[in-house]
Amino acid sequence: MDRSERDVGLGGPALAAAALHAGLVDECSVFVVPVVVGGGTPWLPAGLRLDLELTEERRFGSGVVLLRYRTHR
Repeated sequence: MDRSERDVGLGGPALAAAALHAGLVDECSVFVVPVVVGGGTPWLPAGLRLDLELTEERRFGSGVVLLRYRTHR
């Protein structure tokens, strides 16, 4: 089965990276927070190439921006 009856959310860079590499992700939501911390685990795996289509952009009063993308393989 390559489809789920409901949306499935993935969190954590390792699990998300595996799902992205396997082609199981049809949408990515990214919250951009206006704070620079530096370091940490990248949220996208090295060597991954995805074509994305922006489907939603939402700005919050706090300065956070939600970007939602549909993936294309």
